[in-house]
Amino acid sequence: MIKDVFKKPTKWRIMKSLILKEVDELIFGSLGILIFIAFFMGAVVAIQTALNITSELIPKNLVGFATRQSIILEFAPTFCSIIMAGKVGSYITSSIGTMRVTEQIDALEVMGVNALNYLVFPKIVALCLYPFIISIAMYVGIFGGWMAAVFGGFSTSADFIEGVQLDFIPFHVTYAFLKTLVFAFVLATVPSYHGFYMTGGALEVGKASTTSFVWTSVVIIVANYILTQLLLG
Repeated sequence: MIKDVFKKPTKWRIMKSLILKEVDELIFGSLGILIFIAFFMGAVVAIQTALNITSELIPKNLVGFATRQSIILEFAPTFCSIIMAGKVGSYITSSIGTMRVTEQIDALEVMGVNALNYLVFPKIVALCLYPFIISIAMYVGIFGGWMAAVFGGFSTSADFIEGVQLDFIPFHVTYAFLKTLVFAFVLATVPSYHGFYMTGGALEVGKASTTSFVWTSVVIIVANYILTQLLLG
């Protein structure tokens, strides 16, 4: 399927509008839910870290340090991607699956249009901007941790910020963005595959959406393990 996506490209004049539409649907349409999730995710990590510091020997800046590491390394890129597998993946599968059921894909192929390029390629290009919203999720997650720690009385602002700055390794951000790009490709292709090659009627569209969410999540988790082993192992 991937090879066919890049064959016989659609005219740029048409493709440009398709890409912009997908950017609006997949990227900007997901910004609100990711900000909401990231904020409370960071807050929960900060509170749980603070509540588990029981020894006076443990520095108070550990709350900020643990929040930063958890959000940047794992929660923002991986957890948000699994959430996106439900939101974006289901949307992609259902939209393409509906076109398959209503024979719109057959009509495209009869007109000589490469349906895979027309439908899937704009989604792949649009999700190349996925690291942009993950970077916002990272910032919001750390900010949520700061608010929970400071206003909840678990840490002072100075201690939390000191922990956020402590032993910062820039490669960790690079690692997170590399993971995010791989996850973006998975989010674009796996749901598209389940939607494009589904058979049956309207009932099967819902089943295909559920199946695509499960398999997208599985591929993301496995890819996360492999990339972590390769890049950090």
